[in-house]
Amino acid sequence: MSETASRPTLEAVAARAGVSRATVSRVVNGGEGVREPLVERVRRAVEELGYVPNQAARSLVTRRHDAVAVVIAEPETRVFADPFFALQLRGISKELTAHDSQLVLLLTEGRDDHVRVGRYLSGGHVDGALVFSLHLDDPLPGLIHGAGVPTVFGGRPGWGEGTRDIVYVDSDNRGGARDAVRHLVGLGRTRIGHITGPLDQTSAVDRLEGFRDVMVGGDPRLIVESDFTPAGGERAVRELLERCPDLDAVFAANDLSASGALRALRERGRRVPDDVAVIGFDDMLPVAEQTDPPLTTVRQDIEEMGRLMARLLLGGREPRGTGPEREAGNAPSGVVLPTTLVRRASA
Repeated sequence: MSETASRPTLEAVAARAGVSRATVSRVVNGGEGVREPLVERVRRAVEELGYVPNQAARSLVTRRHDAVAVVIAEPETRVFADPFFALQLRGISKELTAHDSQLVLLLTEGRDDHVRVGRYLSGGHVDGALVFSLHLDDPLPGLIHGAGVPTVFGGRPGWGEGTRDIVYVDSDNRGGARDAVRHLVGLGRTRIGHITGPLDQTSAVDRLEGFRDVMVGGDPRLIVESDFTPAGGERAVRELLERCPDLDAVFAANDLSASGALRALRERGRRVPDDVAVIGFDDMLPVAEQTDPPLTTVRQDIEEMGRLMARLLLGGREPRGTGPEREAGNAPSGVVLPTTLVRRASA
């Protein structure tokens, strides 16, 4: 006899419990209207027989799949190399596990993958989607909207019209950047460079704006666009030093870029923080505490962002945001988490 054929059926549970098949179905699928003594008999029979509900059949009854798609708009090589994504996925996974829901990870390597993701979401396989690391020209928001699944986005939306109905979770990127640059100014640094992230992502744009809020009228040569990677941070520091040999501080838009910046400064014989102070953004401990010297950085609670995204999706609640996002009637429903400057040896 095959493994499938040997599995206990709904009818077997009903016979063991001495109730109807319909009663077992209501109990198993979380329905109401069953007296507590019968519920206990059904649960005892389920446990004794080792009954496992058929998920496909259960979905037809409950219209729930107990699965959530996590869509990361980045290639596989980036996702598995950057600890940011691991922290956010850990927060999401913890919340989904608490709700007995499965995580389905979807990555996008190119435009064909966008179509594949849209088709999968339209197919009714999941109860909703959590989407992050979007780029401004990304077609995913439109495809996801067309799929009609509940969605929470990681990061402030910035992809044009029709964003007022979306729900998102973000950190105070602009405020955190201001705190970092003010700290450098307070140290007496005057030639402060900024290594940005990719400027087709709102987090990088917001951190650049925070830098500009403090360095009003600053030298544009002290801003170099990069890509949130260690190699990008190295290239950017070399370019900053070529443009401004008297550079005395660097604010990098994330910790990985800052780690690359530290390596490049060391190669050029610049002492940190004596000659050049360095600050990052994220406070990812596997990076920030292991750089040489340990990295001063802006802490955002990445794991909590993931947990909150999942909580909002599964709870189906209207989030209560902070700041101007909730003051304007047409604004997206945003939850913006605070950031904190964490001082270590690099600045």
